[in-house]
Amino acid sequence: MANPVLVEVLRGNIVESRHRGSFCVMDADGHVVLSGGDIEAAVFPRSAVKAIQALPLLESGAADAFGFGNREIALACASHSGEPGHADLAKAMLAKAGLDETALECGEHWPMHQEAALDLARRGGSPTALHNNCSGKHSGFVCTCHHLGIDHRGYVGASHESQRMVRDAMETVTGAAHGEDVCGIDGCSIPTYAVPLKSLALGFARMATGVGFGQGRAVAAKRILAACMAEPFEVAGTDRMDTRLMRATGGRIFVKTGAEGVYCAAIPERGLGIAIKCDDGTTRASETSVAALLARLLGEQDALSPTLIELANPVMKNWNGIEVGRTRPVAGVF
Repeated sequence: MANPVLVEVLRGNIVESRHRGSFCVMDADGHVVLSGGDIEAAVFPRSAVKAIQALPLLESGAADAFGFGNREIALACASHSGEPGHADLAKAMLAKAGLDETALECGEHWPMHQEAALDLARRGGSPTALHNNCSGKHSGFVCTCHHLGIDHRGYVGASHESQRMVRDAMETVTGAAHGEDVCGIDGCSIPTYAVPLKSLALGFARMATGVGFGQGRAVAAKRILAACMAEPFEVAGTDRMDTRLMRATGGRIFVKTGAEGVYCAAIPERGLGIAIKCDDGTTRASETSVAALLARLLGEQDALSPTLIELANPVMKNWNGIEVGRTRPVAGVF
């Protein structure tokens, strides 16, 4: 059975494109609150689970040992745009461990933020690993290794102690096996594991509530989500959906995008976790879906409802600034 159409793209008043996908909302006790499509299908969560992957940074004591606050913790969960503040903060994190960008094994790419990339080029500069959107996460991995006295070299490998800690956190939080049979390699070179969509939703419900965690992990999870909600710019960047949503919702909602149309979120006050996968891997569809789903869950009477509905129905303009269409959630799906 095909997944339902979640999002439509209109040009004028005519539907030009449609995006299918699946979504799941769960509470921390494992009950499905709301769902659509095949939530048992395994998906690669990609960067949407960076908050879970950051648990060893806090649980090991590394974050406190290096004096990391909300900004550094948020950057460790980020898919940032490579703006100067992002690169500088990653550099400062590494410096706390006496290291520099040569310790990073995430690879190099130009900043995703256009003006930051153009400015770097105008100055005759070249991108480094600090500009990689995953440099904050990797800085967290390296700092954790340094704090524990582990050789950080080769930390991206599945057999390295760094990735064993991450894999253990992912398995225990989501309740899904992360075996070699479902393992792939992410864009930043660390392992990524395909697990059922509902397991990702359960994981973020647990992150939001601490249900099923020991005291130390519950405190770490709460601190991670709180840091991201307090410093949403570090999680993404200028005019990015993660930043816009968390700023607009004032610490009530955590969201994190992932490549190939994945989105995860949590509503701590409701104890709910959310996971979305758009079949065609389109970010515009996953962004509309997460905003629409959040609006549905909070309800029309919530003060955030108008903002979430607006974010779920973005207007499309051409290069002359003329409105040409919009993206909208399909009525009755969410």
